[in-house]
Amino acid sequence: MTEPQVWTLIGVFAAAMFGTMTLMSTMFLRTMQNGFDSVRTEFRTEFDSVRTEFRNEFASVRTEFRNEFASVRAESGSEFANVRTEIRAIHDRIDHLDRDVSAIYRHIFGIDRG
Repeated sequence: MTEPQVWTLIGVFAAAMFGTMTLMSTMFLRTMQNGFDSVRTEFRTEFDSVRTEFRNEFASVRTEFRNEFASVRAESGSEFANVRTEIRAIHDRIDHLDRDVSAIYRHIFGIDRG
């Protein structure tokens, strides 16, 4: 163990081992980083597609609701118009009935014969 060649071989072997470990760890880290980057890219792409699908789905649901509400609004508007027409007709009949009852009352009690 006192020979210089032995110590030189030990140093060369240690340097080679240290270099190999450094190279392997660097390659391992690069491989892991590339794997993480590819997974990150896939997740982003997938989340973007899911986000786009949700937006499209919500847009179609929103459109359907708008159409349904417009339909309900139109139907209720026409129903209210029909009810309004019927109430006007009843009101006109009541007005005529009031006029007719007043005429009968005046006729019976002789108010209009003055």
